[in-house]
Amino acid sequence: MKIGKQSWLYQNKPRLLSTGTAAGPFEGKGNIADYIDLIHKDLYMAQPSFEQAHQQLIEDACKLTVQNAELRFADIDFFIGGDLINQLTPTNFAARSNHIPFLGISNACATSAAALAMAGLIVNSDGAQHILTGASSHYAAVEKQFRYPTEYGAQKPPSSQWTVTGAGIGLVSKNGNGPYLARATIGKVMDLNQKDPFNMGAAMAPAAADTILNHFNDHKLAVNYYDLIVSGDLGQIGRSITIDLLRSNGLNIQADKFIDSGLSIYADNQNVFSGGSGAGCSALYLYSKLYQQLKTCKLNKVLFVATGALLSPLSTLQKQSIPVIAHAVALESGAI
Repeated sequence: MKIGKQSWLYQNKPRLLSTGTAAGPFEGKGNIADYIDLIHKDLYMAQPSFEQAHQQLIEDACKLTVQNAELRFADIDFFIGGDLINQLTPTNFAARSNHIPFLGISNACATSAAALAMAGLIVNSDGAQHILTGASSHYAAVEKQFRYPTEYGAQKPPSSQWTVTGAGIGLVSKNGNGPYLARATIGKVMDLNQKDPFNMGAAMAPAAADTILNHFNDHKLAVNYYDLIVSGDLGQIGRSITIDLLRSNGLNIQADKFIDSGLSIYADNQNVFSGGSGAGCSALYLYSKLYQQLKTCKLNKVLFVATGALLSPLSTLQKQSIPVIAHAVALESGAI
């Protein structure tokens, strides 16, 4: 099952049996609103704090995923997920309510792909029948922790990004119908001495390019194998840099076959600076529109690449550079 330097081949084709998504009101005005299962009317979501609203998003998405599969929480073997808040508090507390054996993971905005790759590995190895997996973020909660409370009204440069309020959860299963996990590549932590926390795209682009290059090399795939490569939250700047890096290393991908979740969630008239971001960004797009496109065979082969900036408020205050990582998971519809 280990392929090449840092990749896996899922020989038993674990299925993405169902998904569930929940989002905030701003995301409900964007390009993928019709694909989102539940859109809340405000950022508090009937909770006393933004952090508890974040927890509510996860609980909603988990419940919807299980319902959409016509299963019960008692049928699920494990829950693997994470978020950006201190000690994964929203995900930990959400896991408290569903009573499923839980593995919390933290890879910043790459958490969605890391969790999906792990779920695929466990199911492919007969370690489970059903695993819930996903990631989430909440605009106001994340801004308060990593930057400034939104009430402060701090100004942002054009290179900054907008944290997505959303949770995306998928159910990876041993059997059933739907798209399947075909292969994965686990990324390495990289650091090119980028220190600007308001330019995450530039920081994460080298990790995205490195993981994509290793994925194609490990699996010995042609450059046009995938219908689409979907990054997590590189934004306008990071996407452009990643394409340049891939081409300079001999992978001459077509620009129209490389899209970014953070650039696809919001409409053109929504001012999100360089694009959307957050652990929930890639998860929301993957488990809503991208899943439906695979399920209906509008897309047949997709490489999903989530990127993460592994900084913290502490490391930023200590003026450290930003370590970054990217993980890739290939999903296929199974259509000939």
